[in-house]
Amino acid sequence: MTATPRDRTDVDAEAEMQRLLQSGGAPPEREDPFRVGERRLAPERIVDLLRPFMTERRLERIRSVVAERTRTVVPVVEGLVNTGNVSAVMRSAEALGYQDLHVVRGDNERYKHSKRTTQGAQHWLDVWRWQEADRCVTHFHERGYRVVAMHLDADARPIDRLDFTRPTALVFGNEAEGVSAAMRSAVDQTVMIPITGFTESFNVSVAAALGLYHARQDRLRRQGAHADLSPDAQHRLIARFCLRSVSHAKKILARKLAETDA
Repeated sequence: MTATPRDRTDVDAEAEMQRLLQSGGAPPEREDPFRVGERRLAPERIVDLLRPFMTERRLERIRSVVAERTRTVVPVVEGLVNTGNVSAVMRSAEALGYQDLHVVRGDNERYKHSKRTTQGAQHWLDVWRWQEADRCVTHFHERGYRVVAMHLDADARPIDRLDFTRPTALVFGNEAEGVSAAMRSAVDQTVMIPITGFTESFNVSVAAALGLYHARQDRLRRQGAHADLSPDAQHRLIARFCLRSVSHAKKILARKLAETDA
């Protein structure tokens, strides 16, 4: 049977969404990035071996970006169907210094394609993927995070009443329906961005940008810094970014190790 233009668009959108979600860095808890063959290298060793294949300017840029990162506040998107909105959230999250992005798949079977791009932001984020809302929330609760959904209901508090120096997962919902009932029943509370105009809601990508910017500013106001990775965590992330910056990095490391052992 010949595919209609609509079918082809759906296939392209599905492929684009999968590309976006898979092109991010694998979360360190789910993959050991420092294993080369049968050996596991220290992060500092990886940086030393890859240094000749990067400019000093590039390495300094990696270090300066890592120095501004946090995992204390984590953006979560649930059920987004438009690839442009996912791209926009990724771009905002990465630009504002957030390292992790969690994506919960919704009930929608078909995605919509948009020409908006991440500008490569997805390559510098650790992207977590979940099939169910409750498993995602359980993951955060087990690690001491409060889970907060951006959703306008009778119990929603203005976002400026939250203390974002606390470990917090901030959830943004579907373009049409918002945060799902399953997610709302699992989170700790709901918050809203006050609206004073006739418009009743923000586009999800705008809401995410506003929410994440507010969280950053709140952290700066309360503690003087947004970033808070430990020195050890920074060393590991610098090494991981070097691995992503150098083409065929694992092959280069294997060759260097073989030369050292010879």
